Amino acid sequence: MTKTYSRSWLLLLGLLLAGGARAEPQEIRAAQQYGLSYLALMLMEDGQLVEKHAQALGLGDLKVTWAKLGGPQAMNDALLSGSLDFGTGGVPSLITLWSKTKGTATAVKGVGALNDMPNELIVSRPEVKSIKDLGPQDKIAVTSVKISTQALLIEMAAAKEWGDDQYEKLDPLTVSLSHPDALTALLSKSGAITGHFASPPFSYQEKAKPPLHSILSSYQILGGPATFNVVWSTSRFHDQNPKAYAAFVAAFEEANAAVNKDKRAAAEAYRRMSRTTETLDELLKMMNDPAIVFTLTPHRILKTAEFMHRTGRIKNRPAGWEDLFFDNLKGREGGS
Repeated sequence: MTKTYSRSWLLLLGLLLAGGARAEPQEIRAAQQYGLSYLALMLMEDGQLVEKHAQALGLGDLKVTWAKLGGPQAMNDALLSGSLDFGTGGVPSLITLWSKTKGTATAVKGVGALNDMPNELIVSRPEVKSIKDLGPQDKIAVTSVKISTQALLIEMAAAKEWGDDQYEKLDPLTVSLSHPDALTALLSKSGAITGHFASPPFSYQEKAKPPLHSILSSYQILGGPATFNVVWSTSRFHDQNPKAYAAFVAAFEEANAAVNKDKRAAAEAYRRMSRTTETLDELLKMMNDPAIVFTLTPHRILKTAEFMHRTGRIKNRPAGWEDLFFDNLKGREGGS
């Protein structure tokens, strides 16, 4: 895999190497969720990239353990308790953690975005053409009610359709299911699930099975291509373990560059690691979709933050996207 470093990363590395010896951990604990969105992290795990960069920074045989979690609540609890060093998930989770922990020893900030990737609300009832057609007979699967990316997107769509005072109008229709379980329930017509706010590859799989169809996209709600998932950590880990943090960032940069350089190889790794039933061609069709971009640069996250602040979900409002991220992203063009 090719080494690719941003100018901000090179500056960070120089400062770290000049900073003298510090106590560093012998193990990094990271987590990811399910789906194509986490491809860069899967490549980091598969290629032991964090371990490689840790060796280059003089950390010796750093152990990296990866957990697979189906929703944000367990991820957030583990991070704040200190049993996890790097968490991953949707933009709303990062914003919530940032606001909740701002000014504390465990203050949470983002390490980088994982991608711009559309989520789509897939429904099974042919007569449903928009969220206005949803009713009490519908059950919409999201990874976690109230707090997941998909749950927030539904609220933002409701606010846009009926006004801010009605943003929770569709909340009673949502149920918590991981993406794989929601896919199974929707395809098998079991569990009374009539909809799924799905991310790739699940959204693509569902749309390929009529009468399942999409009625809404996250890009429609947010006004264009937008960050789907991000990686975050605590200021405590960032400050106390600068070389370990730098090793993780370097691995993250390398994995992202590898995805963009050779999507076929990345798709092969995803297929092997996820044990998906999709063919290589099907995965490549998704990855080559212009709507999907693998990048560490965040996009349109402030729109979500503003909605969450306006509706009382967070107390602190970021002045800019940079407030939500550590300095390794400083100076990136195009962030928003």
